[in-house]
Amino acid sequence: MREPQLLVAALVLLAATSSLVYAKVVEYEWVVDYAWAAPDCVEKQVISINGEFPGPNIRSVAGDTVRVHVINRMPTEAVVIHWHGMLQTGTPWEDGAAYVSQCPIDPEDEYTYDFVTENAGTYFWHGHYGMQRAAGFYGQLIVDPPENFTEPFKYDGEHSIVLNDWWHASMIDQQLGLFSVPFRWVREPQSLLIEGRGRYNCSLMAGGRACNATRESCKLHVMPVEAGKTYRLRIASVASLGSFNFILEGHNFTVVEADGHYVEPVTMSDIDVYSGESYSVLFTANADCSRNYWAGFNVRGRDPKTPTGLAVLQYVNTSGEPSTCAPVSPRWNDYAYSVAKARQYLARKEFIVPLPQRGPDRQIFLLNTQNRVNGRLKWALNNVSFVPTATPALAALKYNITVEAHGGLSSATPPDYFQEGYDIMKPPPYPETVQGSGVYELKGDQVVDIILQNACSLTAKVSEVHPWHLHGHDFWILGYGDGVFNASKDYASLNYYNPPLRNTAPLFPFGWTVLRFVTDNPGVWPFHCHIESHFHMGMGVIFAESVDKLPEVPTDTMGCGAIKFYRSP
Repeated sequence: MREPQLLVAALVLLAATSSLVYAKVVEYEWVVDYAWAAPDCVEKQVISINGEFPGPNIRSVAGDTVRVHVINRMPTEAVVIHWHGMLQTGTPWEDGAAYVSQCPIDPEDEYTYDFVTENAGTYFWHGHYGMQRAAGFYGQLIVDPPENFTEPFKYDGEHSIVLNDWWHASMIDQQLGLFSVPFRWVREPQSLLIEGRGRYNCSLMAGGRACNATRESCKLHVMPVEAGKTYRLRIASVASLGSFNFILEGHNFTVVEADGHYVEPVTMSDIDVYSGESYSVLFTANADCSRNYWAGFNVRGRDPKTPTGLAVLQYVNTSGEPSTCAPVSPRWNDYAYSVAKARQYLARKEFIVPLPQRGPDRQIFLLNTQNRVNGRLKWALNNVSFVPTATPALAALKYNITVEAHGGLSSATPPDYFQEGYDIMKPPPYPETVQGSGVYELKGDQVVDIILQNACSLTAKVSEVHPWHLHGHDFWILGYGDGVFNASKDYASLNYYNPPLRNTAPLFPFGWTVLRFVTDNPGVWPFHCHIESHFHMGMGVIFAESVDKLPEVPTDTMGCGAIKFYRSP
């Protein structure tokens, strides 16, 4: 049943039909290796592609085939790449999720990703193995509409930026600390980067690490503009930890696209951007053109310990950095402000994709908690902390490989509900949880509601923001609320007319978020918190749908765990 996702949306339909005429192959060869970089003036090891940091950008037209030949030259580390927001219809093995869609690409090995960019919009790609995104392994992925389609807005020029948080500690240090007993927290990031550039105060540097404020690599990113012209600014967040609030000093902007879908235009002076989200905003360069302005972002949802991330909005015939103070965002814990902003995004009326004409066939309630396993700090859903298996879930399900055979999947089904009466305002009464790799198996052509329920962490009165990302699907965000979700009351308050289609949605502290999607894309899809450490510590699940309808899994995605022993009949 593809009509809710493809046939009704005019843009997607045009992209699909015009692809027969305009589709082409966009091809890249990427060599992945370690490199030294100093994005905030402090030198550290990063993961680079063809020697670049951040990685190269991809640009295609909806309906094009993107082919990326990846060669792993990192001597001690495997790698995968996730194409964030790409639906991978018919190619679930190209999703790039380690031990879900494929085996990681080993050192000195290679793999070619081959997939179709279905929907026009603003996207990105990033590493999806361990904490590789935190090592700078990311880049933009922009999909333009086909030539015969006119977008519902006009602009004179375009800029694209990726927002990120940045630590001086290495990726390995961060990973080791997360699994240590006692827990070793690398604390808040040292810098915030725009397009891979920031600026750390070198006078604060300790421990002999190289910090040089004159480096070319840490000169702030510049966005040139001409007075009177209107610009499309594409914004994406690959944050490893924080939620962000972005501001263009002296300029308002209008949000027109979110996660590859057009939204009703809404004008703002600042925008919250959660990890995994992407937006297009339009702004007009209508301020005093004799000076420059800051583009800046600050941490939201956490007590900010990191200076504002900055870039320069530079008017033609001006130079230098602004003399004004860095932009100031709303108070970091003003969640009512953030929820109100999130509720402003509605599907644009010409592009509304109607909900199915029936209620949910299945409801899955997921309680988000912080727990412990054998003394190690973990995150869990319905008291199960996710751990991947040595065998990719897609292959394990396709070929019926269970946990008894060399790291296959557990045969246990994870729960659809959490304990009735659970007090979300208090820390877990029984902090110890269990680990599991169980999969939610979903029937095809079902309407599925996901009710995300937030709760108190192990620290009293603390509940964190969790941005949830679903692979292989866009979902409707039906609504947000406070407290415990009450189905008999809260279902009546949801938006069934023009909810936005997204691939990432925030779950606010001590609250709930309701999502709906249709199981119309056979495959095995992770659904997880996009905060890198949270997923690494167990905050995710896997949805499997209609795996029996898939063709044979390509052999070059298999070669680890039990699948390397599998022989097709």
